[in-house]
Amino acid sequence: MSQVTSNSSRFNLRAQVVQTLLKVQQGQSLASILNTQLNQVAERDRALFHELVLGTLRQWFALKSISLPLLSKPLNNETVETCLYVGLYQVLCTRIAAHAAISETVDATKQLGFPALSGIVNAILRRATRETDDFQQGLQQAHGLPSWLYKRLKKDWGEQTEALCQSLKQAAPLTLRVNQRHIGRDAYLAKLQSLDIQARACLFSEAGIVLEQSVQITQLPGFEQGWFSVQDEHAQLCATLLPDLNNKTVIDACAAPGGKTAHLLEKFKPAQLIAIDQDPSRLVRVTENLNRLALDQSHTEILAADATKWTPVQPVDCIVLDAPCSATGVIRRHPDIRLLRQSSDIAQTIELQKQILEHMWQQLKVGGTLLYITCSILKSENEQQMINFFTEHADAKEVKIEADWGIEQVHGRQLLPEAQSGDGFYYCKIQKIA
Repeated sequence: MSQVTSNSSRFNLRAQVVQTLLKVQQGQSLASILNTQLNQVAERDRALFHELVLGTLRQWFALKSISLPLLSKPLNNETVETCLYVGLYQVLCTRIAAHAAISETVDATKQLGFPALSGIVNAILRRATRETDDFQQGLQQAHGLPSWLYKRLKKDWGEQTEALCQSLKQAAPLTLRVNQRHIGRDAYLAKLQSLDIQARACLFSEAGIVLEQSVQITQLPGFEQGWFSVQDEHAQLCATLLPDLNNKTVIDACAAPGGKTAHLLEKFKPAQLIAIDQDPSRLVRVTENLNRLALDQSHTEILAADATKWTPVQPVDCIVLDAPCSATGVIRRHPDIRLLRQSSDIAQTIELQKQILEHMWQQLKVGGTLLYITCSILKSENEQQMINFFTEHADAKEVKIEADWGIEQVHGRQLLPEAQSGDGFYYCKIQKIA
């Protein structure tokens, strides 16, 4: 059944959470709706709203797997099923008092138009409070992914799959990249510690800091002055894999929202840096980020362009290609991917990757470097894409990435998401030799 549409002021917080989750089930990305939904929530409740939306999405398929056996017949009602998942998440995964979680969730079921089914929600949630250990064990044991994705990961990663699935159910750490044009990492760490903000240096990124407590990013020292950006540690490794780009020409393909563009300008002074992306609205973020970071943009060009067709005036020294992908490596940060991504999407994405890679390769000078990147953990988008590329390109040579992070592949290195560590990323470094 479809979502109830009505004035949000008539609904309690749990009903507002359910409405947001219904929009995701109807195909809307959380990023596109979250701010609008948050603005309809009382300011004092926004942190809880955010937690319930993201947490329920993160555990969605695990919650589904433990609730299905409790129903004598399928509900066939998206709204009530979503109420049930939100209620179970509160009871099993938060410190919210059980009586409050149950009462508010049952009320939400009624407010959203299904009073006749609220008794089922009430009964299951009460059972969960009586049998909490069993329910939590079931939640822990569930892989928590759509079946098509679990099967692909099992095929790709074998015995590592179970640990990988557990990692994907956890919240990702909040990681900063220090803008070393303005301040050193150690100096910024010292500033944080002087304010009693718990933080530690990243293990692999020379500019990274992991925050070990919840903070308001805009309230951190130096936000307005551009002392740091928010960026996952494994994404930060990009700049460390590139050759010296000082006085070189560089393309950042598929650049939005600009994290890698900014990092390149923090680390190098290229003769020309061209950041392209097909979505003009997302390029606004690139400009905003570069401006806040107070980076020299005098040799930077930001273009709305199709990476399968756009051609620079002359071949370039380096291309950073953060290719479109399934984003399965960043599910912790974007848990709506669990619901939005479909198995049929993957073949289309692989073909688009190939088209961009083929076209960008033609824009590279002989002797130049292309760094192929995805935030995917599917081998078909990563290792296999590179196997196909090298088979078809005698003018391409892999530059082996010598590192103590990630898993060496036939070509490139794969990082998998790990608890309290970075997201899933793949890197392959390629040199044009003819």
